[in-house]
Amino acid sequence: MTLGIDIGGTYLRYELRENGKRVEKASLKSTQTGLCSFLEMILKKEKKIATVFISYAGQVKDGTILASPNIKIDKHDIKVYIEAKYKVKLFIENDVNCVVLAEAKAHRAKDICAVYVGTGLGLGVVSSSVLIKGSDSIATELGHIPCKKTPFTCNCGKQNCIELFCSGSGLLRWKEYYKLNTELCLEELGQSTNDKAQKIYHAFVEALLYALGTTITLFNPDVLVLGGGLIMNNRYLHEIIEQKIHEYALPLALKNIQITLSQLEDAALEGAFLLKDSHV
Repeated sequence: MTLGIDIGGTYLRYELRENGKRVEKASLKSTQTGLCSFLEMILKKEKKIATVFISYAGQVKDGTILASPNIKIDKHDIKVYIEAKYKVKLFIENDVNCVVLAEAKAHRAKDICAVYVGTGLGLGVVSSSVLIKGSDSIATELGHIPCKKTPFTCNCGKQNCIELFCSGSGLLRWKEYYKLNTELCLEELGQSTNDKAQKIYHAFVEALLYALGTTITLFNPDVLVLGGGLIMNNRYLHEIIEQKIHEYALPLALKNIQITLSQLEDAALEGAFLLKDSHV
């Protein structure tokens, strides 16, 4: 039996599979439990689990969680700890790296980028069929490239991250800063007659275009896949991107690119199940 987990800043989703077939699927708020605590709970209950695959919204290297801006870490050396205590094999990788593995398989693409906008802003890159990770496995941290200085600090410690403008957590901070209704969604911000709401909305769109233009220019993918809650719940953004991306990306890099919304359900989870064979 195998266990797949996708843990982000908002939800922890998991799936149990036996002989490749799903036998259980559920989710809970990621604030309800730490990853290690959840793993121990389920491994004690399901003795038949032999392999664990984890998609994690943070920086991971060689089975160790280095950092996570949006998740409380209850065990850093999770691979060593879990494998020793429960005699299972554990694979863990950054969530958007898992996403891009799944998207690369779905699109049969050798050069592909996946940008996901949800609680945070994440990027996964496969270039010439190789997952780009960097020496400390923190390459492609798109959400933390510098943008503009803000009156508050990102969870990574900086005050100018692009994620502070283009993410669910960033939108919340701006709504709180301007004392707006925190329940206002992105589209409502854009339709509001309130100047501050309009400012937040337009800053989000500009930051998204800047992030995507930077991604396209740096990595020159054949396919750019867009996903995450804020994208999938605001699909009109795809049209805005198609209309304006030429103002933000190198023209040559746009010549043959396909920009598309993700068609996968639980891409991060599906990508996690590919970790054993991806040599990452």
